[in-house]
Amino acid sequence: MKDKIRVAELFAGVGGFRLGLEGWEGFSATSGYKKKLNSNYEVVWSNQWEPSTKTQHASDVYASKWGDECHSNVDISTVQVEEIPAHDLLVGGFPCQDYSVATTLKNSKGLIGKKGVLWWSIHNILSSQKKPAKYLFLENVDRLINSPAQQRGRDFAIILKSLNDLGYAVEWRIINAADFGFPQRRRRTFILAYHKSTTLFKNLLKVSPNEWIYEDGIIAEAFPVNKPSELDFKSFELSGDIVEISNEFNKNKLASPFLNSGVMIDGKVTTVKTSPNFDGEAVLLKDVLEKGKVSDEFYIDSEMIDKWSYLKGAKKEIRTKTDGFAYNYSEGGMVFPDDINKPSRTIITGEGGSSPSRFKHVINTSMGMRRLTPVELERLNMFPDYHTELEGVSATKRAFFMGNALVVGVIERIGKVLAENI
Repeated sequence: MKDKIRVAELFAGVGGFRLGLEGWEGFSATSGYKKKLNSNYEVVWSNQWEPSTKTQHASDVYASKWGDECHSNVDISTVQVEEIPAHDLLVGGFPCQDYSVATTLKNSKGLIGKKGVLWWSIHNILSSQKKPAKYLFLENVDRLINSPAQQRGRDFAIILKSLNDLGYAVEWRIINAADFGFPQRRRRTFILAYHKSTTLFKNLLKVSPNEWIYEDGIIAEAFPVNKPSELDFKSFELSGDIVEISNEFNKNKLASPFLNSGVMIDGKVTTVKTSPNFDGEAVLLKDVLEKGKVSDEFYIDSEMIDKWSYLKGAKKEIRTKTDGFAYNYSEGGMVFPDDINKPSRTIITGEGGSSPSRFKHVINTSMGMRRLTPVELERLNMFPDYHTELEGVSATKRAFFMGNALVVGVIERIGKVLAENI
């Protein structure tokens, strides 16, 4: 390909999408940064803003790796759309929030959602540009297709409907990275959208939605699945305008109509539950562990082992609230220490710090039990070693970054197939 695919990266964090699309110094995550990626992508603009902190550590890390010339560190909702350079592909891991529509404006292009909901920032960029991005590549938590509890699937329906109104076809899949050999059991919803002006949109029209989902689509080529039974596919129309969908979609139903894979084109949704088709080698937790001495700060004091064991263990006990109300509390047990012969559990934002926790990883070594190091957490998300190391950024903050990050190999593989088809 002669011309690069220009990328605008929103909610950039410490650069997981960019690593997956461009590689690091030309090398690919799926090779452990040992082989050339030969990327067709070029990030022309990025934005990262953390509203809850004064010091913008994630943005600082991002800028330390790629420079700040084309990097924005302001609230995306305050960015003037004309400030964003022309781009072909818009990417980002946007937060899972309440996407309901507050109102519409008769004299404007579209919608006003709830203040601070970042989906509407994406929508504003797409609807305000003279030439909107031809392609979207987005990531969110797996519960997106089921939320909120009162209207299962409504939030995802709002996203699909708004993209349909803007002229896009959409495909999605919930992918567990470990199902395809990657080192972490991390389930995320991945969304691709193609504008009606693109060949990919037209290609989707040429085949059945069923075939696109399990065979012909971009995600299907990147991450193969077993062919579902034709009886397992479900189809329905996203009827009504976006305000009606916000207010009435799937109201009081127990389950979302959206399954883990699907497509939407011209307002018609086709969805099915797919299962991964993978027989390659798996990267395990033991494969990412650092060789040699690890700093003493990551080892657990023997006097604290019982506290860790209690928090990780199964419980059935009576607890009392501050107002004196007693209630029965129960929860299942977790493997303690973690099994290093399997892919790791999902990293969470609270992974860092020495305090005992139910959810932090703990491994047993010849030197005793210890937590995972920042480098090991980076490896579980397939980042380069020491990617988040920066003066003034603590090990706890580096762990927080990885709890918010994505598995870079998933982005790389989808990005490669997408580039081949553009």
